[in-house]
Amino acid sequence: MLRPGAQRLRGLLLRSCRRRGSPGRPRSVCGREGEEKPPSSAETQWKDRAETVIIGGGCVGVSLAYHLAKAGMKDVVLLEKSELTAGSTWHAAGLTTYFHPGINLKKIHYDSIKLYEKLEEETGQVVGFHQPGSIRLATTPVRVDEFKYQMTRTGWHATEQYIIEPEKIQEMFPLLNMNKVLAGLYNPGDGHIDPYSLTMALAAGARKYGALLKYPAPVTSLKARSDGTWDVETPQGSMRANRIVNAAGFWAREVGKMIGLEHPLIPVQHQYVVTSTIPEVKALKQELPVLRDLEGSYYLRQERDGLLFGPYESQEKMKVQDSWVTNGVPPGFGKELFESDLDRIMEHIEAAMEMVPVLKKADIINVVNGPITYSPDILPMVGPHQGVRNYWVAIGFGYGIIHAGGVGKYLSDWILHGEPPFDLIELDPNRYGKWTTTQYTEAKARESYGFNNIVGYPKEERFAGRPTQRVSGLYQRLESKCSMGFHAGWEQPHWFYKPGQDTQYRPSFRRTNWFEPVGSEYKQVMQRVGVTDLSPFGKFNIKGQDSIRLLDHLFANVIPKVGFTNISHMLTPKGRVYAELTVSHHSPGEFLLMTGSGSELHDLRWIEEEAVKGGYDVEIKNITDELGVLGVAGPQARKVLQKLTSEDLSDDVFKFLQTKSLKVSNIPVTAIRISYTGELGWELYHRREDSVALYDAIMNAGQEEEIDNFGTYAMNALRLEKAFRAWGSEMNCDTNPLEAGLEYFVKLNKPADFIGKQALKQIKAKGLKRRLVCLTLATDDVDPEGNESIWYNGKVVGNTTSGSYSYSIQKSLAFAYVPVELSEVGQQVEVELLGKNYPAVVIQEPLVLTEPTRNRLQKKRWKGQNLKKDL
Repeated sequence: MLRPGAQRLRGLLLRSCRRRGSPGRPRSVCGREGEEKPPSSAETQWKDRAETVIIGGGCVGVSLAYHLAKAGMKDVVLLEKSELTAGSTWHAAGLTTYFHPGINLKKIHYDSIKLYEKLEEETGQVVGFHQPGSIRLATTPVRVDEFKYQMTRTGWHATEQYIIEPEKIQEMFPLLNMNKVLAGLYNPGDGHIDPYSLTMALAAGARKYGALLKYPAPVTSLKARSDGTWDVETPQGSMRANRIVNAAGFWAREVGKMIGLEHPLIPVQHQYVVTSTIPEVKALKQELPVLRDLEGSYYLRQERDGLLFGPYESQEKMKVQDSWVTNGVPPGFGKELFESDLDRIMEHIEAAMEMVPVLKKADIINVVNGPITYSPDILPMVGPHQGVRNYWVAIGFGYGIIHAGGVGKYLSDWILHGEPPFDLIELDPNRYGKWTTTQYTEAKARESYGFNNIVGYPKEERFAGRPTQRVSGLYQRLESKCSMGFHAGWEQPHWFYKPGQDTQYRPSFRRTNWFEPVGSEYKQVMQRVGVTDLSPFGKFNIKGQDSIRLLDHLFANVIPKVGFTNISHMLTPKGRVYAELTVSHHSPGEFLLMTGSGSELHDLRWIEEEAVKGGYDVEIKNITDELGVLGVAGPQARKVLQKLTSEDLSDDVFKFLQTKSLKVSNIPVTAIRISYTGELGWELYHRREDSVALYDAIMNAGQEEEIDNFGTYAMNALRLEKAFRAWGSEMNCDTNPLEAGLEYFVKLNKPADFIGKQALKQIKAKGLKRRLVCLTLATDDVDPEGNESIWYNGKVVGNTTSGSYSYSIQKSLAFAYVPVELSEVGQQVEVELLGKNYPAVVIQEPLVLTEPTRNRLQKKRWKGQNLKKDL
């Protein structure tokens, strides 16, 4: 066991350390390798006006100041309440890694590391950056599958990543007990950096390029002005700012409250342990790679001639600093720590000693227990905030050191160029809303912390804090019949089960217990009629004398005529797809806009901002929570609904994409003839309190037609066969509509100069480099999900965007981006799934024609046959 020094030093504060690191050895947590005194002018300077005021002097805020100033922005001011690094930065373990299980955050990690590699040369400040690489350990077969899953998601990125065998792991980390090790996931270039020195180097760079870093300068008041600027008050004076950025770490909630916002953040305690010199470590000729024992749920790295390791204990044992949420952060808290609690992490200490036996005879010289801030889903909140003009956030960083460099660059680019440089919607602060209560935030933060190292499956669901107050009217009616998925606070059926079927949540990298039931739902919609709950759609009402003019400016498509609906896209100034919405023109100048649940406030913010910027006289109302939506689809959909309404639903009277207000079983609805299944169908928008009555009426009316439920998994299989694109997969801020195959929805010849029009003309003139194609592939028990690597002639040439099993042809189906020269029908490529490359072929899309197309072709054939008879 670790030697008794642990008990003797329980509660030792990090601030008592005074050692300095050495560039030749791994840094000391207690050392400050880049200690730097601010110039005296920083103490006396003040500005009455600023382009951007950044609140918070941790590594994230200082990184943003550095990037904005370096990019040429004048009048960048950072205000810090005490001193730079106070809060969470100064005591961080400083880990840096290229790895991230998601897709977009890999880019943030990459940009951070590339910046840190050159920062010392640029600023003259030592940063204490060590890059011995890192190894994630697989000690179970399912972990090996997870590594294979992650490899295909990394192949089309710039990041180096390899699966390595146990022999190679032992060579790189000779102190390991190899008994349980099956494989490793190795990232060259990973390592750790001294957070204090990093922040001071960024600060030196920010000053070099003209930014003012003012501290101590606590912000005491924020007042929004009618012109969109802000008055920022401090004890030193006030400052007028064109925008403010909240980067205040665990004080971010307090800053948000100044303007009436409740940011869903909560501080949690995280501990790590530092040992004294270990002879076996001291004898090594090169630094050990950073180790992550995923089953033991801890990280471990070399610290000088000893080791540092930090566990993530279970959600039952971890500690949330909830008193800070109710009472606020204690005044003056900055470079303090909490009392250590080794008992809380003892099982992880024991796991570490088993995996790295030299720990058993090591002395603990330090236990660091400090606050870090968690959002409900563990991801930070980065970007402009909906509902408040010119208020940006960079908060909720559980891993601020690896995110700081990349997020500073990302936000700087967005602020300067008016659009995000790449898709990063998973960090959108607007993914949360009024439904995100303190109770929910705490439950999810506990879960997220405890799940730090669990296996990351596709289609993962996490159940803490659910359901929220944001359930559809059908939740209680359906919850016992289906597996629910979580969508922006809503519960929505993913798949339904029948008596005798396995109803458990069984995540897997391969086909699992939902595969057969989803196939039944698919057949239900294709052969009979199905009902699905679409209430999570984001829904906005827009009206006013300038509504048509505003929408014509926002959307690349034409504005639909009164009584009709279309699919429209909002583009960025550079011609990328910011959003996809359904636009329904209800009455002259009054519109209902619908978007995906995860895009609700993301899209609303963009619309509101453009309305204010252009001075449009419009009223914009978010009615998402007021309306429920039922989708009814399948060849018998008309027959069932016609029983419940006096409105003529025939094809000639109620046309595809038409919208009408009518009554279904005497319940008022707005009916739109549209379905994401591509089959005959309607979406029925109604008061949320009418959902149960409407659902029951439809289900009762459809008994003769054998009506049944279907969920989003079946919907996905159906839409893929129809070649319907999905925002966030086939199109986003990384793609333009031309390469995504959305030309039909983009009207470059319409008179309005919509956002992105000129950029899109240039893109079209230059020609495309890649295209979205539809692939079929014969696999065994695994299907593409999206973001897998596409191979051709031994090289990665593209990536899938989404995928599913096609129940019609009994093969896997996927969308993928490939170079234009590989986009022809019949082209053969390979798709990597779980470490194996499967042959795939580009097919003519769609695989299955939509119902309106089939209907139109059938009418054409009838006309042709009648014409022949007449002749």
